[in-house]
Amino acid sequence: MQTIDKQATVKIAIDLGLTEDEFERIVEILGRTPNFTELSIFSVMWSEHCSYKNSIHWLKTLPRNGSRLLVEAGEENAGLVDIGDGLACAFKIESHNHPSAIEPYQGAATGVGGIHRDIFTMGARPIAALNSLRFGNLDLPHTRRLVRGVVHGIGDYGNCFGVPTVGGEVYFHPCYNQNILVNAMSVGIVKAGETVSAIAEGIGNPVFIVGSATGKDGIHGATFASADLTEDSADDLPAVQVGDPFQEKLLLEATLEAIQTGAIVGMQDMGAAGITCSTSEMSAKGKCGMRVYLDKVPTRQANMKDWEILLSESQERMLIVAKKGEEQLLLNVFDKWDLECAEIGEVTGTGQLEYYYHGELVAKVPAEALVLGGGAPVYKREYKKPDYIEQAARFKPNAINAPADYIETARKVFSAPNIVSKRWIYQQYDSMVRTNTMTTNSPSDAAVVRVKGTRKALAMTTDCNPMYVQADPYIGAMIAVAEAARNIVCSGGEPVAITNCLNFGNPYNPEVYWQFVQAIKGMGDACRKFDTPVTGGNVSFYNQSVLKDRTEPVYPTPTIGMLGILDDASRHMTLDFKAPRHQIYMIGTPQNDIACSEYLRIIHGVELSPAPYFDIDEEFHIQHNLKALIREGMIASAHDVSEGGLFTALVESAMVRGLGFEVETDTNFRKDAYWFGESQSRVVVSVALDIEDDLVNYLNAHNVPFTKLGEVKGTHIVIDGLDHGPLSDWKNLYDHTLGEKMEA
Repeated sequence: MQTIDKQATVKIAIDLGLTEDEFERIVEILGRTPNFTELSIFSVMWSEHCSYKNSIHWLKTLPRNGSRLLVEAGEENAGLVDIGDGLACAFKIESHNHPSAIEPYQGAATGVGGIHRDIFTMGARPIAALNSLRFGNLDLPHTRRLVRGVVHGIGDYGNCFGVPTVGGEVYFHPCYNQNILVNAMSVGIVKAGETVSAIAEGIGNPVFIVGSATGKDGIHGATFASADLTEDSADDLPAVQVGDPFQEKLLLEATLEAIQTGAIVGMQDMGAAGITCSTSEMSAKGKCGMRVYLDKVPTRQANMKDWEILLSESQERMLIVAKKGEEQLLLNVFDKWDLECAEIGEVTGTGQLEYYYHGELVAKVPAEALVLGGGAPVYKREYKKPDYIEQAARFKPNAINAPADYIETARKVFSAPNIVSKRWIYQQYDSMVRTNTMTTNSPSDAAVVRVKGTRKALAMTTDCNPMYVQADPYIGAMIAVAEAARNIVCSGGEPVAITNCLNFGNPYNPEVYWQFVQAIKGMGDACRKFDTPVTGGNVSFYNQSVLKDRTEPVYPTPTIGMLGILDDASRHMTLDFKAPRHQIYMIGTPQNDIACSEYLRIIHGVELSPAPYFDIDEEFHIQHNLKALIREGMIASAHDVSEGGLFTALVESAMVRGLGFEVETDTNFRKDAYWFGESQSRVVVSVALDIEDDLVNYLNAHNVPFTKLGEVKGTHIVIDGLDHGPLSDWKNLYDHTLGEKMEA
């Protein structure tokens, strides 16, 4: 095994994204100067994307224990939650931001493929997909091109793979003009006790690579994801992987069948850093080593170099450690599905990863030294509060004049890109494949999917308002958790756990790191309050654009993917008004609060203001009692008040069945705050006349604040006696505005 001059190697290390201190640490670990292949291995495994070196200290402060959790956070490819009836749910969310910003179709498609593999590698069958997307100014042709590419990538991969895309969220803001965010979530079901661990054990056990052949796509993808986007990032296009959903479908079925043979010791998806990551993480977890023969890896291209094979992120591949003597069982299964299954090495007891290429030892590194929780570096960066936080605190709502024309104001707010229906997007996704989705035609605040063979259903959602988090990262992150829980509760579910995707700018920027730390603290406090432990997830730093004259971080976007359980699917609660003469109530307390609202941004052009009103104890109290109301059958619909305020929530509840409403303003509040403010912990519910008294008595008895708004009536929107026009006009505006912009 050859090495090169140390001084020259330092420069190579820096070019690969390592620091001089990290290089010296590698020399100390190896006891010698590393060669290029070894440097490449360390560069990807010690990249932010794989090692979480700038975030793990704070991630460990998040609550990670719960009675339903079957594995600890970060222990496996995805979180695993006991849902009863001998079943468990595996779920996780991850980012594919930089690849999607450079090549939106393949970037988004392979993000979907990768997160599904994390689920079925554990032995779970994916039953649902969600996503959380952030784009720039929709008036820009560049933004519309990115939207088209990302949406087509998600839709084509998911539809071909055969897993329904059941929910998600989309936000538009200029801070994402260059660096979009594409977060993908997968949810799967597995019988308890039939999961597979990402571990290597048993000296002499054979190591297999299965699935697609290895190509040059995706090389150094982990390093690419751990650097700023610049005007030259398009030159890194080879770092974007290429996906094949039909191959992944075969791999899914073959993998689940192979698990049933009992011949598998451990298995891991080859995602970021490819063979390097899977061999090192599985070996470190099993406290063993591996001897790998890279020339035995099936390749798509001739004459690939050893480091190219090691670092390739070609999609639809798995690493499997099998039981010695039972190899043929695996070979038979993968041959049946017409997939490659090549033995490339064996487990050793040395703790070393030894990579050979055509008989030559090209790299030898200790597995433990490479991985998170082992020898990978851990940093605590300096942080400081940005000046803009104090500026936001000086916002004076009384300086904002009330609108002269409330109908026109309502139209402008309601037609904003962040408010209107995203049907142009979600109609390109198949939400009904596998026939378990309950919310395609009966919408609720969270997506709800039946668990076949049981009375249960799973509720799931992705949530984060980045404007709130930018205004106050601590409160904004708490709101993200609270709103996710509120959406689950409004749908009839019990929130049980979260996965997160933490999208931030450069961690070396003290102001960005302050946002990150505060968001982690807020998320942790909220998760402890709602008893929704963190099962795992993803940190994505370096989400910013480096332009010629400035650096622009995205707004901090800690996306929450939350799972909830309905023990009885018949208790699914929808958001739509059900019948004329049903009475409309708002549970929760209105506030004279317009801070950080779409109304404030769109109508008054104010970008800087505090986060909206939020009290976590009040939120918990509202959700606790809302669960009881649904359980006792006291309400006919439930829909949370969020972006766009009370007006938007009412119209969204009315449009589903075309039922109008007549409501009145509470004159104790500013009218614009009452209808368009986004203060938290509020839910619009409707109730049949004959049980209205029961509802009121319950709310009074349990000290739940409420306001009677009006009733379901006619086909128009009437506020304070003023006809705002037929509901059909508002529905047309809601349904078609985004599509018209996209087709412009």
